[in-house]
Amino acid sequence: MARLRLGPLLRYVDGSSATVWVETDRPCTAEVRCADGAKGTANTFQVAGHHYALIPVTGLDPGTETAYEVRLGDGGAPVWPLPDSPFPPSTIRTPGEGDDETLRVTFGSCRWAAPPSGEHDPVGPDALDTLAARIAGGTDADRPDVLLLLGDQVYADNTSEATRRWLAARRNLNDPPGDQVADYEEYTHLYYESWLDPEVRWLLSTVPSCMIFDDHDVIDDWNTSAAWLAEMRATPWWRERVLSGLMSYWVYQHLGNLPPAELERDELYASLCAAPDGTDELRAFAAASDADPAATRWSYRRDFGRVRLLMVDTRAARVLDEQNRAMIDPDEARWLREQALDGAGGEGGCDHLLIGTSLPWLLPHLIHDAEGWNAALCRGERGARWARFGENLRRRSDLEHWAAFPSSFDALTSLIAEAGTGEGAPATVCVLSGDVHHAYIAEPTWPDGGGPDARVLQLTCSPVHNSIPASIKLGFHFGWSKAGRALGRRFVRHGRIRRAAINWRKTGGPWFGNQLMTLTLRGRSAQVRLDQAQTVKGVGVRLATTQESRLS
Repeated sequence: MARLRLGPLLRYVDGSSATVWVETDRPCTAEVRCADGAKGTANTFQVAGHHYALIPVTGLDPGTETAYEVRLGDGGAPVWPLPDSPFPPSTIRTPGEGDDETLRVTFGSCRWAAPPSGEHDPVGPDALDTLAARIAGGTDADRPDVLLLLGDQVYADNTSEATRRWLAARRNLNDPPGDQVADYEEYTHLYYESWLDPEVRWLLSTVPSCMIFDDHDVIDDWNTSAAWLAEMRATPWWRERVLSGLMSYWVYQHLGNLPPAELERDELYASLCAAPDGTDELRAFAAASDADPAATRWSYRRDFGRVRLLMVDTRAARVLDEQNRAMIDPDEARWLREQALDGAGGEGGCDHLLIGTSLPWLLPHLIHDAEGWNAALCRGERGARWARFGENLRRRSDLEHWAAFPSSFDALTSLIAEAGTGEGAPATVCVLSGDVHHAYIAEPTWPDGGGPDARVLQLTCSPVHNSIPASIKLGFHFGWSKAGRALGRRFVRHGRIRRAAINWRKTGGPWFGNQLMTLTLRGRSAQVRLDQAQTVKGVGVRLATTQESRLS
């Protein structure tokens, strides 16, 4: 009898259909049965000895909520919900058909796997665990309609003590890459450690999720520069690491991002479903993706009524040539522009445009200027000696956000202004980001009041479960200060670079801690709330609202 190894994860949901992802311990047919009669089945496909299915569920009614169960094999007994589960039944909740439906979008990034219950947690309470507890014991108002995970869902280069023990039993940790993960099997262990957490497992079974990778899903500073990449490719262990990282990301995260219509057109998915073993084909796909940034589009679009979400790949799509450096390659940039402007000024437009990018567009001013200065040094504006210094500094200081790709920063800024201007423009354009292990809200202004009609905001929220040194906290505070801005102007002059075409100010934060941010969107109105996971004496762990404000 087949057993459920991981999942279920509720991924895509619209008014009449959904997809549910599972991993099983052997080949079988996986089935979802809903209490209202909706259902779906899929045969598992195999990669590296593991068995997966993405089950399409059809026959759902708009604006309803129905409990579901998962069965494996013909006539098999339910394997989900788990027996004696302390959580409510997992449900699929579909959106209604009206334009005034409320949409709650919760987002964050950087989740280091929480230790088992009862063990000491060195980085404090997990915000996802705490969100699950709030939803399980609360009301419908506590439950987001979609969860956006903006990178570092697993840490391939910073494993837990338990994972290091597991790795040591498998191979010699004195050999590279040491106590980091080395291959596909070790990546699967990271996902088990992270997603078998009871609270998170239930949460992901009942709240639809959209995901995108960041560097730690593969390795710190992934694709930070051409020189970095050349050095990594010269090591004997890197190729297996990056191919395994991309293969596991496609299976565990990317596949569930796709709407059913796109899945039907996906040639790789069709091939894996038809093959007895899809390992070699998926490996070839990963190799092509690593060799050519334009070979694969990891970015994707999701529409939630009149809210449009564009999730942007800011890691694998980079152009690393110092003279033509870009955060996303030209094809990806054209795609982003087409999606952002689709239906502009007409019925096909949107009330709110959300751009999900793991790396913030707007940073503290000092850090923005330092990254632009560093990019100028690395491309040779001050000669070879400064270029070598700049490359070393870039790696040691993680100078690789949008500001470190000046042409891409300018292009995104122009696109946001264009998308937010004119008749039928969205009420808000929000850039949703993580990565920097703290949260803040920043708002840009354009010269001479010539900005877009939409309200534009950078909303940054991380970590979900991680930490940040006190010295870095001080650095972020200083980066927003007048003294920090003055120092940044010195960098601009030394690097002989143009100042940004916009200015911006911090309107909230910085906030430090394990946290999640939630956008509540209804019609053309928008509100944002920041919740932090806190341990309260005599109460236990809970989510406490730190900030709440109206955006439009």
